[in-house]
Amino acid sequence: MDATDASFGQRNFGHAVLGDKRRTDRLVELADRMAHRPGGSLPEKFNSPKDLKAVYRLFGCKSVTHQSILKSHQRYLFETVLPARSGFTLIVHDSTELEYTKRYSLSDDLGHIGTGFRRGFITQNSLVVCPETGATLGLANQVLHRRPKVKKGETRSQRQKRDSRESLLWLAGVQPLPSDRKLVDVCDRGADTSEFIEHEANSGRTFLIRSSNNRNCFVGHEEIGQAKSTKLHDQARRLPLLGTWELKIAGKTEFKSKGRTGKKENVTRKKRTATIAVSSGPVQLKVSRSKKAAAVCVWVVHVWEVNPPANEERLEWFLITNHPVETFEDAYEVVGWYEKRWVVEEYHKCLKTGMSIQGYQFTNTDRLEPAIALTSITAITLLNLRDDSRNEETKDRPATDYIDTEYVEVLSAWRHGSPRTDWTVSEFVLALARLSGHQNRKGDHPPGWQKLWKGWHELHAMLTGARIAKKMKRCG
Repeated sequence: MDATDASFGQRNFGHAVLGDKRRTDRLVELADRMAHRPGGSLPEKFNSPKDLKAVYRLFGCKSVTHQSILKSHQRYLFETVLPARSGFTLIVHDSTELEYTKRYSLSDDLGHIGTGFRRGFITQNSLVVCPETGATLGLANQVLHRRPKVKKGETRSQRQKRDSRESLLWLAGVQPLPSDRKLVDVCDRGADTSEFIEHEANSGRTFLIRSSNNRNCFVGHEEIGQAKSTKLHDQARRLPLLGTWELKIAGKTEFKSKGRTGKKENVTRKKRTATIAVSSGPVQLKVSRSKKAAAVCVWVVHVWEVNPPANEERLEWFLITNHPVETFEDAYEVVGWYEKRWVVEEYHKCLKTGMSIQGYQFTNTDRLEPAIALTSITAITLLNLRDDSRNEETKDRPATDYIDTEYVEVLSAWRHGSPRTDWTVSEFVLALARLSGHQNRKGDHPPGWQKLWKGWHELHAMLTGARIAKKMKRCG
C-alpha cells in the first residue's frame, strides 16, 4: 500500500512484530480508532464492549510490549519520514511525570514522583519537530523510568555511581537515534552534564543544549595549551554583539525560586515586546577528568534582553552547540531551533489533557506500558490537528478526517444549535477554542495550545453528557 493512501494506524503500526499478524491488524485498527476518538478513558475511547475487550486482550499478550509498539513507529519514522527531509530536523528531548498514585495494585511496580509521596513514571520523550513550521513529525523515543527510593544522606559521589540517576535519561533518550549531522538534539538545562555533552560530541549528530553550569572553558578552538581558561557564561557575556530583533513575550505566572536555593513563590511576568540581542563565539569544554581526553569544541550562543522593564526579570539564555555560529543569521537560526523546544511542553499537555493518559485503569504495568506507547504516538494526531487548521493547504479539509463524527456533531450543536458534519478542520478548532473563551475576533491571534487543551476538557465533558442523555432517551 502506498504511504499516502495508508491510514495513521497502517503507516505507524502496519509492520509491528507482535508474534501474529492478527495482533498487528488489531493494533492498526485500535490506533485508527484512538486517533479519531482521543478523549477520555479507554472505555470512553472504545465504547463498544467488543472493541474494549479486544483492547484488553491485545495489551494482555506477552509479545505486545511498550518497546514492540514503539519500535514499529520508529521504523516508519527513521525509514520513511526522516529520509524524505532535506534540511535539518529537530529531536526535542524532555521529561514529564505520569501519575498513577491511586492505582494501588500498581504501587510496587511504579516509582516515586514529585516530592516522593506520589507514584508513577518519569517519562523521557524525544519528539521529532520540523524547524521551519514547528509541526510534530513523530516520537523518536520514549523511556519509562521508575525513580527508586534513595536513602537519606546520599553523597554526590554515591549519586554519580548510581545507575538509576535521572541524568542518565538524556543518554537513554538518544540511544536509538541514527548518526546524522542533519538531526539536531535539542535539550533543556537538565542535559548540561559532562557525560551527555561528551556523548553528543561523538554521536555524529548536531546538538543544542541550554547551558546551566558556568563551567570552565577554553577560548577558541586552537590547541588547549595556547588557549585561555575562563568561565563559560562570563566569556559569553564578553562576546561582541551580532545583532538584535524584536520578540513578543507572553505574560505568565510561575511558582519558582528567584535563585538556586531561594524560597519558591509566585513570580508574574507581564506581557511585553522585548528587544533581544545575541552574540556567539568558539570555546572548548573539558568534559572528562582524564588529562589525555580531548576537549569538546563547541560554540556558545548568548541570548539576552536589552533594557528589560523595571522589576522584571531579564531574559537570558546560554546555548552550547557543535553547529558553527559565526554570523547573526547562524545565531538567529540556532535560537529559533531552541524556541521550538516548547512544542514538547504542549505535547505533554496533550497527553494528559487531550488524551487522558493518566486516567487508565490497568492493574498491571505490563498492560499499562504498551497502552502508554500507543497513546503517546497517537497524541501526535492532536498536535497536527491545530497545525493543519492554520495551514492554507489543509485548513479546509473535513474535520471528520481527523476526529470522529460524534465529536464534530456535539461541538457543532453547541455552536449552532444543531449538529453538522460538514465542518472543516479550521471551523472545528476555532469552535474548540471558543469553548475555553477564545473570541476569534479580527484582532485576536489564532488560538494557542492552552485554550485548545481547555476546550478539549470541556468537549469531553459535553460528549459524556450527550452519551448519557442518549442512553436515558433509549430507556424511555
